[in-house]
Amino acid sequence: MTSSSTPAVRSGRGRARSFFWEEAADDWHSAREEGRRPHFSEYVERNLRTLREGVGREAGTVASLRSVHRVFLPAGGADRLPGRYVAEHCALTLFGLHQRAASEPVHRPGLGLGTACLMLRRSRVMTEAAVERRLVAAATAQDLNELVQHLQRLVPLLRQAGVGLDYTRLFRELTAWEGAGREQVLRAWGLQYTDPGPPAEPGTEEPCAERAPYWVTFEPGSRDTAAELAALRSGTGREPGTVAAMWPFHRTRMDSAWRNRGVLTRDLAAEHTALTLFARHQQAHDRRMHVTGSSPGRACGLLARQTATGTEGKTATAALDKRLGHLLTSADAGELAMHLRSLVPLLHRAGIGLDYNLLRTALRTWDDPRLPDAASRYRQQWDRDFHTSSTTSS
Repeated sequence: MTSSSTPAVRSGRGRARSFFWEEAADDWHSAREEGRRPHFSEYVERNLRTLREGVGREAGTVASLRSVHRVFLPAGGADRLPGRYVAEHCALTLFGLHQRAASEPVHRPGLGLGTACLMLRRSRVMTEAAVERRLVAAATAQDLNELVQHLQRLVPLLRQAGVGLDYTRLFRELTAWEGAGREQVLRAWGLQYTDPGPPAEPGTEEPCAERAPYWVTFEPGSRDTAAELAALRSGTGREPGTVAAMWPFHRTRMDSAWRNRGVLTRDLAAEHTALTLFARHQQAHDRRMHVTGSSPGRACGLLARQTATGTEGKTATAALDKRLGHLLTSADAGELAMHLRSLVPLLHRAGIGLDYNLLRTALRTWDDPRLPDAASRYRQQWDRDFHTSSTTSS
């Protein structure tokens, strides 16, 4: 669009014009493309001042903001404002705070909140821990009002670091926050924020090293052990990628485009389950419960040997054999995870470890249609492991 006072009109379902933040960005870029000094027109500057009047105010109560809205209110005067209208009000006021005194447009298409916080962290404007606290606080907001309050404190920091944000995307995320789409929003934020970047190119001087899984690097007795394990246990039964407290512990590699969309992959689901199981298993132990080579079959066999005393020996072995049988006949990864959740507390009490690299792979491939023989191979191997370890010394 040009810098005239009449914005361009375009067709769109539910709105007749581009969102104001889109108009503002187009206004600035048009000036530059025409060879003029890049700047915002008086139309944009005037409305930017108007947006800041709405900060902390209820949607629909600031008369001067109504002309900036692109989500139209339906006729009929319903008592409750549409969710999209409220979300747009929130996005507009956040944009007004973010754009204030910034010389370039802060609306950056394609730049999600998680990626913006990752860029803020790398800018060193504030510490990694401080950035993470602010993002986690936003992600754990109980309602839209609380979320916006956290974002009002975050966007000035983004401006200070010269980091933009896709406000059209944020509008959609605010719209989804109190509905069924919230979990995908959370997963996208977490995956964007923990994006390690592309794999290292051969021969580069500073390769992007693959980070080992948390259970491999875990150090029992370290200062943060209790808090870390508690954070991981909080994800039990929750949808993978949506638990903000777990984000720092994910190591799953994923294409950045998938991260940006918050795609739930088999790899992410398997790692999530393995992390929650490990946290329950490791709790209160002073040695690492990740033990390479210890399959569920071997662990059950060792437990049978440990509990086999006197006349109770055969009974204990039979009970564990039956428990393992239920696990081995799992129809899918979800059922496998359920049986592992009931097995891990028994192993925890007995101090018997598991190979969590193996568990993650099994959870990833158990019902993968591209690997139709995976489950049967695990069944055969784990059954052999049980009978071997229950009858011989470990």
